Amino acid sequence: MPEPSTAAGAPESGTGASSPRSLAEALRARDDAALSALLHSRPDLLNPVPGDVTQLATRAGTRASVVRALERLDRFTLQTAEALAVAPDPCPYPVLEGLLTGGEDERARAALPGALGTLRDQALVWGDEDRLRLVRTARELLAPSAQRPSPTGLGPTVAEATAGMSPTRVQEIVAAAGLPATHDPVSAVTALTALFTDPERMSALLDEAPAEAHQVLGRLVWGPPYGEVTPNPAPPVRWLRDRGLLLPATARTVVLPREVALHLRGGLAHRDTSPVAPPVTVHREHRPQLVDANAAGQALAALATVEELVKSWEHTGPPVLRAGGLSVRDLKRAAAVLDATEASTAFWIELAYAAGLLASDGEADERYAPTPAFDDWRELPPAERWSALVAAWLPATRTAGLVGEQDAKGRTLSVLGPELDRSAAPEVRRRVLELLADLPEGGSPDTEAVLARLAWERPVRTTSDLRARLAGWALTEAEVLGVTGRGALSGPGRALLEHRDPAPLLAPLLPEPVDHVLLQADLTAVAPGPLRRPLGDTLAVLADVESKGGATVYRFTPGSVRRALDAGHAAADLHAFLKEHSRTPVPQPLAYLIDDVARRHGHLRVGAASSYLRCDDDAMLGEILADKRSAGLGLRRLAPTVLAARAEPTALLEGLRAMGYAPAAESGTGDVLVARADAHRTPARSAPVPVPDGPPVPDATLLGAAVRAIRAGDMAATAVRKEPGPASAVPGELPRTSAAETLATVQAAALTGSAVWIGYVNADGAASQRVIAPVRVEGGFVTGYDHTADEVRTYALHRVTGVAELADDHL
Repeated sequence: MPEPSTAAGAPESGTGASSPRSLAEALRARDDAALSALLHSRPDLLNPVPGDVTQLATRAGTRASVVRALERLDRFTLQTAEALAVAPDPCPYPVLEGLLTGGEDERARAALPGALGTLRDQALVWGDEDRLRLVRTARELLAPSAQRPSPTGLGPTVAEATAGMSPTRVQEIVAAAGLPATHDPVSAVTALTALFTDPERMSALLDEAPAEAHQVLGRLVWGPPYGEVTPNPAPPVRWLRDRGLLLPATARTVVLPREVALHLRGGLAHRDTSPVAPPVTVHREHRPQLVDANAAGQALAALATVEELVKSWEHTGPPVLRAGGLSVRDLKRAAAVLDATEASTAFWIELAYAAGLLASDGEADERYAPTPAFDDWRELPPAERWSALVAAWLPATRTAGLVGEQDAKGRTLSVLGPELDRSAAPEVRRRVLELLADLPEGGSPDTEAVLARLAWERPVRTTSDLRARLAGWALTEAEVLGVTGRGALSGPGRALLEHRDPAPLLAPLLPEPVDHVLLQADLTAVAPGPLRRPLGDTLAVLADVESKGGATVYRFTPGSVRRALDAGHAAADLHAFLKEHSRTPVPQPLAYLIDDVARRHGHLRVGAASSYLRCDDDAMLGEILADKRSAGLGLRRLAPTVLAARAEPTALLEGLRAMGYAPAAESGTGDVLVARADAHRTPARSAPVPVPDGPPVPDATLLGAAVRAIRAGDMAATAVRKEPGPASAVPGELPRTSAAETLATVQAAALTGSAVWIGYVNADGAASQRVIAPVRVEGGFVTGYDHTADEVRTYALHRVTGVAELADDHL
């Protein structure tokens, strides 16, 4: 990165070496470390590895690659590029500094060398300080045009705005501006440009303008520079138009020339520059212990929520929509189970999916269900289960916050459906946590300050606010997961960000699972903490959760007790279970409830006739037949103790229970059937792979190999040959020699151990240049060390177009 000089503030121009004449020449002058840094920051340049520096420079100037590079610049660096796009080409450093600072903004003056260094590192700017050049594609993207206004608010130059204007009209403008007539339009435009860029003459001209003309200029000076005019404009507009201070853009519009706008702005390319990143400071302070305790509570609640959600789908999961995803109705049902909002439920579903805990089962009647990994996950200690969840959350690209919105085709985005991946989500999520990590422990920032910082680091160049929304969702999700507590980064969250296992930090913060409950006389049980798994599983069948929190409250009802009896538990088993696990005596109302439901449980028997109803008490069967609510079941008496039904056994069971009875299903032998359904699991499934944001970042090994290949290819392309023949004297062309000359030259090189430069055409017809050191020539093939590929290779001599010796000591 260039350093400011002590005199003018401009970076030193170097040792006086000539300025590079092209981007390729500038890249060729970089050392291996700088070239590796470029490939690391712009990995799209590596696919495939360029053959030489010229190919690298060409690829670095393609539109897609330049757009990608511009989108990753911070606001001030992007403003620097925008200023270069409206500056003369090439642009001296002092001119660029004037466009960004106006000679007065010291913060912009101090930040400019760093911004310019970043643009150089990204291969977006090249040239010495007196001849700075923005790559052509970037200039085309950032320069103003009628179809694409510049972020600077500037319009076209005088030369651009007058292109196509009649010579007579140009001369009329020159005369009205008080300039002498010229012999051709080019010199006229040059004279007009010189007038508009001369501060003294320009000020004198504007002093003659009517007051209303200054108001017109004031409305256009900071952009947009275009304005509509009538066929017969007002006198102030006519005065400006006659003197070229406004030039016609179309039949109905005029434009303020760039030179005029810059004079009115005091030479500034932007109304406001942002040389310094907005600070993210502590908004509220909390004790770190309090933050960790709050985060641990959220982590425990997150584990319970995910487990409850996935378990609710293990018997009959929701169906998969034809287009993929979950229906709105099923999302509402899941929200009711979790007692949460639909937006929150969508996040928990997507999190469980990202962690590989649930997936579609792939059957004909495709449904979502837990995966085998869910059973393994449940057996882990709580801290490790939480670690698995957040490890899946941080790099996930699926974005639950988009659920309910519409895609480009007007289709509603559904949970677990396609089109929810946003490749920017992991980067934003991690950056939000990094900003929190920069604060003192226990400090939480203001949300708006975080959003402002992110907007500065990656200024949005479209109307989309997705990045800001991703940041807001990241803050909310981190809080409900326990990565943060009260808005501050927790200890486990800091470990997660630093690629350390957060489980050891979280484990001491979580309460130990308890093996008891407190039974109360109002048919409730209070769990004073997380329950051990066997106790929690049995209690979840025997009672319904009434409230959650630090202490979970369960309520016993006739329906919940019947559910336990249907699952195969006997009344005696339930009494023994409660007595064993309650720290308080079993209340008499609860014991009566269990006995009462058990006494009636199985008194009625349901079988298949389609189904039948059997009971030793014929009076009860008569009562059921007389009940109007049984009409839909299609009951009829077969015997004093048997009723037949048109309804299926399952429907008959549900109908009788809705009427207040407690029937039990029986088998063909008359035994009571246990109504517990087998838990359904999908086949083994892999967690979804995040969608990458462009090519993956290359590792050091790939970068080193790529740089060596580029250098070798460059050496082959620019190798100095001895006495090149006429056909091979043109740089960049393949050498041309006869078959006899080729054979003799490579044989001589093999004997002397020297390297030669060859042209080669492979079986696909692709031509390339190689620098090889032959070691063996036989059977129509030459084998040698290929400096270009950095390995030993064998080439067919009949595919060698020609060969030339290298200059002495070239390698």
